[in-house]
Amino acid sequence: MRSAAEAMKPATGRLSDPLDQVDYRLAETAEEKDEIYRLRYRAYLREGAIQPSADERVIDQYEDAPNAWTFGVYVHGELYSSIRISVLTSEWRMSPSVELFGDVLHPKLDQGLVFIDSTRFVADPEKARNFPELPYVTVRLGSTAGVHFNADYGLAIVRPEHMAFYRRMFLHEVWSEARLYPGLVKPVGLMAAHLPKVRERVLARYPFLRSSAFERRMLFRRGRGQSTTTDDVGSSFAQASIVPSS
Repeated sequence: MRSAAEAMKPATGRLSDPLDQVDYRLAETAEEKDEIYRLRYRAYLREGAIQPSADERVIDQYEDAPNAWTFGVYVHGELYSSIRISVLTSEWRMSPSVELFGDVLHPKLDQGLVFIDSTRFVADPEKARNFPELPYVTVRLGSTAGVHFNADYGLAIVRPEHMAFYRRMFLHEVWSEARLYPGLVKPVGLMAAHLPKVRERVLARYPFLRSSAFERRMLFRRGRGQSTTTDDVGSSFAQASIVPSS
């Protein structure tokens, strides 16, 4: 299996309107979440990022964190990819990036900066072959969250061999060299982009990353499978001076 970053390379010439086929779904039911956990396992195992396990699922302690949203990306009703979006503030510091790179991120969170941490980015290797734009439309969710939550920085946990790609395509900078995350067998580094600085340059290259206020509200609205609602989390985010952009 090619990694997500590698799979994105051939798509650069075919991005006229890749969203026509895509349905974003916030995973809230047990069935939706389990399908994503199994997709993670298949993707990670195939690229050699994890060891085999009898459970055949990849789950961590951040799945139901109040500052996390896990999405499935569906094409023609079938799950093609998934990504988890965590919003990090001085009050909400729960995410894999903070766990691994806390020495880098905690001082910045103490300053009141807001981060979008996009993790658990996986794609079905067979289905991705027929939809080369899939990685782009998947990472679009992180871009959308950056606008919705008025974030200062977008984060990416990236293997060293993919850092040049993220730097070139999304204008990320390296904030920390690679470290080994628990459960993975390949080290990852921390990259970040200052969203107010790079947003227009990235949107000029990829116009489909733009989103409407209505789409953003609908994407990050909880309702079916969790007791925590966006109003609950939103009130805490408001105390941290995060106001969804219109």
